Amino acid sequence: MIEKKVCPICGSDKLFYDPSRGELVCAKCGYVLEQNAIDSGPEWRAFDADQKAKRARTGAPMTLMIHDKGLSTDIDWRDRDIHGNQIKGMYRTKMRRLRMWQRRMRINDAAERNLAFALSELDRMAAQMRLPRRVKEAAASLYRRAVMKKLIRGRSIEGMVSAALYAACRMEGIPRTLDEIARVSKVSKKDIGRSYRFLARGLGLNLKPTSPVEYVDRFGDQLGLTQKTKNKAKKILNDAIQIGITSGKGPMGLAAAALYVAGLLEGEKRTQREVAEVAHVTEVTVRNRYKELVDRLHINIPL
Repeated sequence: MIEKKVCPICGSDKLFYDPSRGELVCAKCGYVLEQNAIDSGPEWRAFDADQKAKRARTGAPMTLMIHDKGLSTDIDWRDRDIHGNQIKGMYRTKMRRLRMWQRRMRINDAAERNLAFALSELDRMAAQMRLPRRVKEAAASLYRRAVMKKLIRGRSIEGMVSAALYAACRMEGIPRTLDEIARVSKVSKKDIGRSYRFLARGLGLNLKPTSPVEYVDRFGDQLGLTQKTKNKAKKILNDAIQIGITSGKGPMGLAAAALYVAGLLEGEKRTQREVAEVAHVTEVTVRNRYKELVDRLHINIPL
C-alpha cells in the first residue's frame, strides 16, 4: 500500500511540485518536503502536436506490417538537411549513394525480399477493403508464422497473402467473403480457398464457422436500413440458430434473407434483388432462405 505524503509541519496533504526548482512544497505552510528531484520527462517543450512530433527523438512504434518491423534507419528521399535547406553538390551525390546502400542493406536475403513484397501487397489489399489496422497486423503475423514454418515455399505469395487476410478477418470478427478478397487480389477465389485450407492446416488454425449475424450490420448499412431493422434481423437469425435451421447454409444468404424479412416487418421494404446484390448471392438463394425462416419461425408477414 502506497502511503500518502503529508506535510510534517502542519499535517496538510495539499502539496504541489515546482518543476523549475525540482521541489515538492506544502501549499499551506510553504515547507519544502523534497528538493533536487530528477525530472524523467524530455528536456524540450512542445506547445502543439506538430512541435511534439518534430522534437521527439523516438521513431515510430514497432509494426508487423514492415518486413524489419520498422526498427531499421530510414533515410528520407528529400535532399534536405535538418534545417530544411536544399543539399547540393557532392553532398547530394553522397546522400543518394547512402540511400541506395540503405535499401540494399534493409533487404539482404530471399526471406526479407519475400516479406517486403508480401507485406506491401497485404497493405494494398487491406487499404482497398478499408480494413482496420488490427486486421492488417493479424494478417501480417499469420504470414510471418507461415514463412518461419516454410509453408510459403513453392506457393504463390499473392495467394498466401490473400489467405492470411481472409483468416485474419475471421479471427478479428470482421468477416469478408472469398469473393470480396478475390476482387482486390491478383489470384482467383479458388486459389485463395486452396491456400487458406493449406495455411489453416499448417498453422493449426481452428476457426469457427462465420455466423450470419456478423454480416447484418454491414449489409444493413449498405441497404440504408435503420438500427431497429438490423436488430430485428439479428433476433431472427439468433432464433434460427437456436432451432438449428442455419446448419449447412451460407451465412451471407441467411443474413440477406433475415434483413429482407426484417425490412418487411419494420416497414423498410427492400427488393430481393437489392438484398441479393449487397450480399453477393442470387435472388433464388434469398428466396429459399426467406421461405425457410418464415415457415420454421412462424413469422407473419404483413400484406
